[in-house]
Amino acid sequence: MAILKKYSWEVTLFCLVIIEILGFGMINPRMLDLNVLLYSTSDFIYIGMLALPLTMIIVSGGMDISFGSTVGLCAILLGVLFKADIPLVLAIPLTFVAGALCGLVNAGLILYTKVNPLVITLGTMYLFGGGALLLSGFAGATGYEGIGGFPDSLLDFANQSVFGIPTPILYFLFMTAVFWLLMHRTVIGRSTFLIGQSERTSRYSAVPIKKTLLIIYSSIGLIAAFVAVLLVSYFGSARSDLGSSLLMPVLTAVVLGGANIYGGSGSIIGTAIAALLIGYLQQGLQMVGIPNEISSALSGALLIIVLIGKSISLHYDAVMQWVRRHIHS
Repeated sequence: MAILKKYSWEVTLFCLVIIEILGFGMINPRMLDLNVLLYSTSDFIYIGMLALPLTMIIVSGGMDISFGSTVGLCAILLGVLFKADIPLVLAIPLTFVAGALCGLVNAGLILYTKVNPLVITLGTMYLFGGGALLLSGFAGATGYEGIGGFPDSLLDFANQSVFGIPTPILYFLFMTAVFWLLMHRTVIGRSTFLIGQSERTSRYSAVPIKKTLLIIYSSIGLIAAFVAVLLVSYFGSARSDLGSSLLMPVLTAVVLGGANIYGGSGSIIGTAIAALLIGYLQQGLQMVGIPNEISSALSGALLIIVLIGKSISLHYDAVMQWVRRHIHS
């Protein structure tokens, strides 16, 4: 009973996922086909992958909106390296190094300039995005064609299944376990919560602020690089725009999953389930014939509703005092 109470929001989200699938399944029975459901998950599961490290960043009181540009930069970098006849066994690790460096650049600028993380990552979003376009132009990969011709060894990375389960889902489950352990069973995780609750108190309590921020910001860079490799494998081409539409759904998944946008609280399991909720919403809307533009608008509306709900809950006591005071007067 105590566990259900502790994870009440996560249980609620899980029930919403089931209701959502059943609801869309009543309109289009294909939604209830297990194979269709599993393989459609591969179309959006990278949203959940990016949302996991972003949850830790938001719990710390920070923000990163540059991860989409990092995905694009890493994707086109992989393509350029491949086109330069660099073996994939070397090109892929270099792509991961580039992703980690993007995260470290964000952390370094935030730590040493003391500027709001939103402003810093807004700047690096354009910096990394511009770098991706430069690389794309350098490689002659303009437009939507990108760089193709990758070997089957890379293409199979996102297009295989194990015991009938697509490999991207297995990658996501593994990442969820890793980030849950990192957030709830390590010093880095405890430090993340403490920094989000009060950075000043954390500094006086000898919490390793610099080390913690460097790790969590570099982790989203690493996951962005992984997502870039996954998307290149999935689509069969490396393009600089592969991460351009990720910001809204990823941020929505984190907030819907229970993370406080002001820092100090959040849930990895909640984020993982919320990513599925958002993904199946988009998939379900497409299956019943709703255009992509409307599903994107609904994701934005969902984020606004969640933020309003969070704000009301945070100020619930003050609101109720105001109401009681005016009723009695």
